[in-house]
Amino acid sequence: MAKKAEKVAKKTKKSVGGGEYNAAQITVLEGLEPVRKRPGMYIGSTGAVGLHHMIWEVVDNGIDEAMAGHANLIVITLLPNNMVEVYDNGRGIPVDIHKQAKVSALEVVLTKLHAGGKFGQGGYKVSGGLHGVGVSVVNALSEYMKAEVYREGKIWVQEYKRGVPQKKVKAVGNTKMRGTKITFQPDSTIFQTVEFSWETIIDHLRQQAYLNKGIKIRILDERKKEEARSYEYYFEGGIKSYVSHLNTNNEAKHEKVFYTEKSMVPERGNSENPEGVIDERPINVEIAFQYIEEYKEAVYAFANNIINPEGGMHVVGFRSALTRVLNNYARTKGYLKEKDDNLSGEDVREGLTAVISVKVSEPQFEGQTKAKLGNPEARQVVESVFGEALAIYLEENPKDAEGIIGKCLLTAQARKAARTARDAIIRKGALEGMTLPGKLADCSSRDAAATELYIVEGDSAGGSAKQGRSREFQAILPLRGKILNVERARLDKMLANNEIKSLVIALGTNIGEQMDITKLRYNKIIIMTDADVDGAHIRTLLLTFFYRYFPELVRQGHIYIAKPPLYKLQKGKEMHYAYSDEEKDDLVKKMGGIEKSEIRNQKSEIKKTKGQEIDDVAEGEVTGEADQTGVGEKVAGINIQRYKGLGEMNPEQLWETTMDPATRVTMRVDIDQAEKADEIFEMLMGSDVMPRKRFIQTHAKDVKNLDV
Repeated sequence: MAKKAEKVAKKTKKSVGGGEYNAAQITVLEGLEPVRKRPGMYIGSTGAVGLHHMIWEVVDNGIDEAMAGHANLIVITLLPNNMVEVYDNGRGIPVDIHKQAKVSALEVVLTKLHAGGKFGQGGYKVSGGLHGVGVSVVNALSEYMKAEVYREGKIWVQEYKRGVPQKKVKAVGNTKMRGTKITFQPDSTIFQTVEFSWETIIDHLRQQAYLNKGIKIRILDERKKEEARSYEYYFEGGIKSYVSHLNTNNEAKHEKVFYTEKSMVPERGNSENPEGVIDERPINVEIAFQYIEEYKEAVYAFANNIINPEGGMHVVGFRSALTRVLNNYARTKGYLKEKDDNLSGEDVREGLTAVISVKVSEPQFEGQTKAKLGNPEARQVVESVFGEALAIYLEENPKDAEGIIGKCLLTAQARKAARTARDAIIRKGALEGMTLPGKLADCSSRDAAATELYIVEGDSAGGSAKQGRSREFQAILPLRGKILNVERARLDKMLANNEIKSLVIALGTNIGEQMDITKLRYNKIIIMTDADVDGAHIRTLLLTFFYRYFPELVRQGHIYIAKPPLYKLQKGKEMHYAYSDEEKDDLVKKMGGIEKSEIRNQKSEIKKTKGQEIDDVAEGEVTGEADQTGVGEKVAGINIQRYKGLGEMNPEQLWETTMDPATRVTMRVDIDQAEKADEIFEMLMGSDVMPRKRFIQTHAKDVKNLDV
């Protein structure tokens, strides 16, 4: 046994690749190498989100200067060749020699991780840059970067290539300007795309302008001279104006937007921090809110101007104070009697649009993406500041207070009705899978991580899907017609709708205050509808349903949209599927082996002989021949079938094109910009007609191949 163990030990000294595993195999990455090796750790992803995060990191430095009171202007310019220039009129990054590094402080900031003026006590009171990696990460992930500092009457310059300085920092001239200008070009070998989105940039920077009242943010697009454009944002009202903007298309329940701002030092020995607070610097709290005639809650939380989509301690403090103060006021004024239950957290948050912004000296975020604020002292300060201000507001504005309390009481009544409806309709056993909807064709696997639920439009498509699916891991739920528009309905009315009731039971998570996402029965929920106007409408109604009542399913990436083909092209035994008109045209040319001019000639001849109007969309196609299962066309000897609905496909075709994981095309639904998504859902699905009408009138000409 001992000899055998010795042999095994000798073998295990070698790695899988055959080499020994010792100190020589330990890699130490110097400088900015870790960033280029694992960019996702620093900017979230190498897709469009990570690309734009590069701009946010540089802009944040200018915002930090503004928060410290040293800047009031930030200019962002998009240049040709995917270059971006960001200027702020702050103090300018220091250029004197750093004692430890023995090089210019500018070079240290731009080439060393965790270096900056945000760690000590003197550079910034508050800052969005927690880890000090922002601008150095941008440098590491850029093919080229140029830093210009206007400081002490001189222009200081240094250039870099993929994070490596090309020369020492030097003065190249005199100036009366002050501030910092960073110009960078993202590395195309790192990012999946280097094309910046104008809409994404202006949306993010408008939000930053709201969060920093009195700061001017100018955005210029100079990528194409003939299409140059610009925006400038400046808001004196700050987040109060932000709330008004968010509620533009809604009816307010009270006239005044509540607003308060105050700085407060955390108390020692509070319940959140019984051992006392080490950092006694004040936390600045800024809160604005307004109730609207809607059923959703929209709370946007920020810490040091960085959005926290998962909330954090400041949101906990806000919600606690809101519930406590509104209950106290309602009882004091007689809106709630002794026998009445208190208003719940859900009751007081329905229809609420709020923006919470805190400035913390030492923010504790969860990870570099800063999705959640963890400072326990933030909860105590927000609860104290907001609770006191809200109590005063309610006393001084009795009419607004009446509108707010009335809204909350109505919500409480609806909640009780919804609970009764839910208990009557969705029994506990049903939610545990004992009594699933009769129309659901469930899968045999009970491993939720490996299963899929296809939500299919109509019984015809449902029949094909049930026959074509893999019964082991794919479940099919056909829906009859269009489900209820949940944007305009309360929970009790929703649960009276048979299609929604079936869907909720099939998911298994329950809904509303009893929802438990851990009980989700399927890992992927795939919406599969026809490629026509009705199919698009049903898909939109389902997305509204998931976004409003199951937002965590969307955030965690469980919701998908199936993309069935639009065309089948066949010439002899050769067959292909096309998912767009452009793809169809390319296949026609490839399969037909002819040029566009020849196709046009064929089209001309057909017109002469048949006297038939032919659609020009795909460069000439139809001969008037029809397929038994769909709209038929023939070009260059190629039979083209246009699928009008999923039910036109036989089970084998549906599996091959839309349901087979090896060949299908699906799109995962996510929420990159929750505010923008919320605004669009509200406009397109809400009760106010005029915003929807204006949107349709504005974009009607942009719609291609509208199938009516």
